[in-house]
Amino acid sequence: MAARRISGVISRSLFLRPLSSSIVRRGNTSNLGGNAVQRFATSAALEEPITPPVRINDTQLLINGKFVDSASGKTFPTLDPRTGEVIANVAEGDAEDIDRAVSAARKAFDEGPWTKMTAYERSCILLRFADLVDKHTDDLAALETWNNGKPYEQSAKVEVPMFARLFRYYAGWADKIHGLTVPADGPYHVQTLHEPIGVAGQIIPWNFPLLMFAWKVGPALATGNTIVLKTAEQTPLTAIYAAKLLHEAGLPPGVLNVVSGYGPTAGAALAAHMDVDKIAFTGSTDTGKIVQELAAKSNLKPVTLELGGKSPFIVCEDANVDEAVELAHLALFFNQGQCCCAGSRTFVHERVYDEFIEKSKARAQRRTVGDPFQKGIEQGPQIDTEQFEKILRYIRSGIESNATLECGGDKVGSKGYYIQPTVFSNVKDDMLIAQDEIFGPVQTILKFKELPEVIKRANATRYGLAAGVFTQNINTANTLTRALRAGTVWVNCFDVFDAAIPFGGYKMSGVGREKGVYSLNNYLQVFGSEGRMATTEQPKAASEEAKIDLFEDDDEFEEFEIDHEWDVKEEGKEVTQQWEDDWDDDDVNDDFSLQLRRELESSVEKK
Repeated sequence: MAARRISGVISRSLFLRPLSSSIVRRGNTSNLGGNAVQRFATSAALEEPITPPVRINDTQLLINGKFVDSASGKTFPTLDPRTGEVIANVAEGDAEDIDRAVSAARKAFDEGPWTKMTAYERSCILLRFADLVDKHTDDLAALETWNNGKPYEQSAKVEVPMFARLFRYYAGWADKIHGLTVPADGPYHVQTLHEPIGVAGQIIPWNFPLLMFAWKVGPALATGNTIVLKTAEQTPLTAIYAAKLLHEAGLPPGVLNVVSGYGPTAGAALAAHMDVDKIAFTGSTDTGKIVQELAAKSNLKPVTLELGGKSPFIVCEDANVDEAVELAHLALFFNQGQCCCAGSRTFVHERVYDEFIEKSKARAQRRTVGDPFQKGIEQGPQIDTEQFEKILRYIRSGIESNATLECGGDKVGSKGYYIQPTVFSNVKDDMLIAQDEIFGPVQTILKFKELPEVIKRANATRYGLAAGVFTQNINTANTLTRALRAGTVWVNCFDVFDAAIPFGGYKMSGVGREKGVYSLNNYLQVFGSEGRMATTEQPKAASEEAKIDLFEDDDEFEEFEIDHEWDVKEEGKEVTQQWEDDWDDDDVNDDFSLQLRRELESSVEKK
C-alpha cells in the first residue's frame, strides 16, 4: 500500500501483509483459533483482547517543551473502545492551562529561535521528525489502534506512513514560500511578503488523530508559526507521543504545546483566547459554529473549519456492479464509518438497483468485525459509548421510518462498542438516516432514475464535503463532477488522500482547505511594502511626474519646452520636414526619442 494514498484497493490489499508475532498474541497465548475471527452476525469481539505491544510513558500536558501536570491537578481516563476499560489517566487541561500554553507559544514566536531560523532549518527539523516517525511506526500504530479502535493494519500500513509523508511534503514547502514584486504606477518599488500569522490554536478530532495532527501541525510549522494543540478527549495518546518526537527532532521549546482536555473547557478557552492569532478546527458542524462564534467575539481571529458531511455516492446505470458494490462498501464502512467524507448516501440507478442491493448485503455480511489488533479484521469498535448509542438510535429510526433493513442493525458481542455492518434499502430522502451524519457503519441505499434528478437530490443537503461517482461514461462523469456541490468529487475511486490534494467543504461542511499548497495560506498573512525609487531617467514624453522630478516649478518647465522647440528648428527646415514626413517610421521615432532623452539628462546635470 503506497504511503501517498488511501485508495479503493484498501479492502482488497490492506490485509495481505502479516502482522508481527508480537501483535497477534492474545494474552499469554498465541492460539487465535476457534471463534477469534467471525462475521458480523456472531460475536466477533474477543473476550480476551490482544495486549497492545506498546508502553504508555507520557500522559501529561506538553507546555514550553516540558511535560507538566495540569494546573488543577485533574486527570481524566482515556478508554479502550474494545472493552470500555481505562487505558491511562491523562492530564485534564482547562482555561488556566490554555493560558500557560498560549504564553509559551507567544514567547517562542516573539522572542525564541524559531522565527529567527532560516526556512531551510525549519525544513530540516520536519524531515528529521519524519525519519523518527518511520523508526517508531509500530508504537504510533499500536497507540492509534488502542486508543481509537481502528484496525492495526490500517494504522501501520496506511496512516502512519501517510503521517510521515505529509510532514515531508510540508518540509519541502518551508523554503519555497515567497512574495511578489508588483508593478505600480509611478517611481515606486512594491513587494509583498508572506509572513507567519503568529500563534495558531488547533483542535483535532478523534477519528483520525494522527492524520489530523499532520494536516494542521505540518503547514503551521512549515510557515513559521507556533502552536497550541488541543487533542480530542477520546484520543490524546498519539498526539502526545508525536509531539515528543518533534522535540527530539530539534523543535525549540514553546513552538508546539499540547493540551489534552474537554471541549467546553480547554477547547472553548483556546477559541476565545485574545492572544491566539488563528484557529483551525475539525469536528462536527454544530461545534464548528461555536468555535467560529467564540473566535469572532474575542479578537476576530481567522478560522478554518473542516466539518461534517453527508456525501452522495452515485452508481450510474452503466456501472460494473461488482466493482461499484466494493467501492461503495469502502466509501461507507472505512474506519468503522467514522469518516467525515463517508459516502453515506448511496444513490443507485433503478436498472441496477436490485442487483446492487443483493450484492451489497452479501458484502456487508462478509465483513469481519473484531479486535482491531487481530489479523484479517476489517472493522473494529466505535470510539465510545456515546457514539455507539447514537448509531443504534439511528438504526432504530431507519426501521421505524419503514426503510428496509437488509442486514445488521445490532451490536456485536457483549463487550466493547462493536456494531454490525448495517445496510438499509428503500431509503427516502426525508428519512433521518438519509439526512443526518450518522458517523457509523450504516449504509443507506436510495434509487434514482434520471441524471438531473440525482443531481438535485444529491445537492439537497446542508453539507458539501465530498461526493463519489461510479460510471464508465466520461460525459456522465464530467457532468456530475461539475454539478455536485462538494469540495471533493471522486470518480471511480474514493478516499484518495494525497498530500498535495486540497480537502475541504462547501456549505456547512466547513471553511477553507487543508492539505496541499492551499493549506499554507491558512497560516500566512500578506505584508505589502512600497518604496519610492531614486530616478535618473525619465519617460520619453514629458509628464506631470517628470515636471515634479526635474523642475522646481511650472515656469521652469515651460522655459525648457521653448528652448527645446527652438533647438529643433535651428537644425533647418529640411530636417524638420524630414522628421514630420517620417514620423511614422520607427527608426526615426526612436532617434527623436533618444535625442529628447539626452536633452532631458543634460538639463538635469545643469540643474
